[in-house]
Amino acid sequence: MIISPAFAQAGGVGDAGWTGLLPIVLMFVLLYFMLIRPQMKRAKEHKTMTESLQKGDEVVTSGGVLGKITKMGEAYVSIEIAPQVEIAVQRSAVQTLLPKGTIKSI
Repeated sequence: MIISPAFAQAGGVGDAGWTGLLPIVLMFVLLYFMLIRPQMKRAKEHKTMTESLQKGDEVVTSGGVLGKITKMGEAYVSIEIAPQVEIAVQRSAVQTLLPKGTIKSI
């Protein structure tokens, strides 16, 4: 019986399939731990922060507007950005909750 050189050099055919698949699986695991998991953690923290907003909190919006929350709604909050000047923004647009007294120090 004569075996062609290609089959003789391949060795175990079943082993080559798993060995070739291992780098792809490792790349997906690395992608999950480096990108997907931290993003989900940040989204959860942002959701918790927006749910805990209260009247009188000093915040920064995603557009960079600094102000104090004056009115609260289900989906929107009113922010006083200057004396007698209020704007309405979505709750999700609030990016950062600042410590009390930050606006006066600026």
